[in-house]
Amino acid sequence: MYRLFIRPLLFLLDPEKVHHISFSSIKFFSKIGLSGLIKSMFVVEDKRLERELFGLKFKNPVGLAAGFDKNAVLYNELSDFGFGFVEIGTLTPKPQEGNPKKRLFRLKEDKAIINRMGFNNHGVFEAVENLKKNHKVLIGGNIGKNKVTPNNEAIKDYLICFDALFDHVDYFVVNVSSPNTPGLRELQDKEPLTALLNELQLENAKQSERKETIRKPILLKIAPDLTDSQLLDIIDIVSDTSIDGVIATNTTISRENLKSHALITEEAGGLSGAPLKDRSTEVIRFLAQKSNKAFPIIGVGGINSAEDAIEKLEAGADLIQLWTGFVYEGPALVKQINKALLEKTATA
Repeated sequence: MYRLFIRPLLFLLDPEKVHHISFSSIKFFSKIGLSGLIKSMFVVEDKRLERELFGLKFKNPVGLAAGFDKNAVLYNELSDFGFGFVEIGTLTPKPQEGNPKKRLFRLKEDKAIINRMGFNNHGVFEAVENLKKNHKVLIGGNIGKNKVTPNNEAIKDYLICFDALFDHVDYFVVNVSSPNTPGLRELQDKEPLTALLNELQLENAKQSERKETIRKPILLKIAPDLTDSQLLDIIDIVSDTSIDGVIATNTTISRENLKSHALITEEAGGLSGAPLKDRSTEVIRFLAQKSNKAFPIIGVGGINSAEDAIEKLEAGADLIQLWTGFVYEGPALVKQINKALLEKTATA
């Protein structure tokens, strides 16, 4: 139904406008009491789908990636579509509008999206207010820095977000890999990244001691455009800083083998969707093999089918996330993946 009727109508409109329409619709359906109906259509409840990682129990291994619910507005409602976890953000200390519009582009022939949103969000403190209601799903907090903050002061921004969200999210994601904030990817270099993660770990220990609670898992989200040498650095950094895992991968700046018109493909920004599938899987496999599976990996990038999801998991991912696939295939994709995983378990 989504692909036949709803998607063609939505795709007639500007992508960012559709995002706002989708949000309003989901909120409306929940308000009029359709939450139970939505859950009955998409949620797959089965103990065999559960995964335990970094001290957390995930209902199933399919999550919603950051960028969809930036301000933590609809995480409970989105869980009704069957997600095992929802990642909010990317959040920054101060609110920021992001890059000028138009900044979101569909590449229909490639089942892809180019975005140069630029960490548009209402600021971490508004998100904290939104997170004060009961959570029906595990929440990840994806944190970044404000555009105006120079890289040599970036640690301060990440610490502000970390402290603000500590009591309200289940795990953290350090985003240094978006291509849409000038200079941000420079923080992926070994020295600044190690310094940033060590500072966050120190704060993690202080917060957990002060509040007499367990420390929060910290994951690093990396770009697909890293070289093998840089990926080996990532493995060393994870070991040296004792963070809990890696999310592989963010969007790519590559434009190889695209079918869409050059007028669209040449737009600046990060590319997500089907063209990213193979590279993100390569990165997952490389990290898993070269580290001897020393840390958990959340696989994201180009998942448009249950087969794509299983490929990521077999390459070494422990959990997976959707974003562009959710846009192109609709919420039924979550259920399809979970059903396929159960079938695979039954025949194993």
